[in-house]
Amino acid sequence: MKLLAIETATEACSVAVHVDGAVIERFEIAPRRHAELTLPWAGQLLAEAGISRRQLDAVAISRGPGAFTGVRLAIAIAQGIALAIDRPLLAVSTLQALALRAPVGQQQVLAAIDARMGEVYAGRFACADGQWQAIDAEQVMPPQALVLEGQGWFGVGTGFAALDGALVQAAGAALAGVDAGALPHAADVASLAVAAFARGEAIAPERVEPAYLRNNVALTIAEQQALREARA
Repeated sequence: MKLLAIETATEACSVAVHVDGAVIERFEIAPRRHAELTLPWAGQLLAEAGISRRQLDAVAISRGPGAFTGVRLAIAIAQGIALAIDRPLLAVSTLQALALRAPVGQQQVLAAIDARMGEVYAGRFACADGQWQAIDAEQVMPPQALVLEGQGWFGVGTGFAALDGALVQAAGAALAGVDAGALPHAADVASLAVAAFARGEAIAPERVEPAYLRNNVALTIAEQQALREARA
């Protein structure tokens, strides 16, 4: 299978090309440069892989949750490419892609991204038959609202560094370890997308929907003041 994957939902920008099991990727922490980098990287990787856009079987993206602008950018670019070559899209969860950053051997992962505004995007995933599956619905919430039962969880993502590590404190003894610097990669988006394609989950480009989890993108002045007081 030949697939192009795009991930721009966080401060990291990455693009990957999957060709029959082999994956090449460009990845860079590049705030506000996603629009500048994504398309050139896609062209470079396709050339490096020795294929053209029209040889692709599908295009994949991480659909969020994450930065509103980054999520919209990935969808717009992927839709443009997919429509131009008449190929389907595969949209995978950004948090599920992030879960693949956990060390090999982990069985339970809590993936979390800093959502700003005193909240985190969080999703719980378990490994079954070599595949990471969501345990329940992804959420946007204050870290203090986390309820994590059992032990042996591994935490990945910037949500664990946000708000002075509040999510780590809320998880407590349930966490066996944390990688608070982990960011989602397009290579992992590609891995999830290839499996989704095999399950028949590819859809028409115009049907792709972002997963924002919330509608407001900024706090009012009063809300900012209330948040500062709560932290004091």
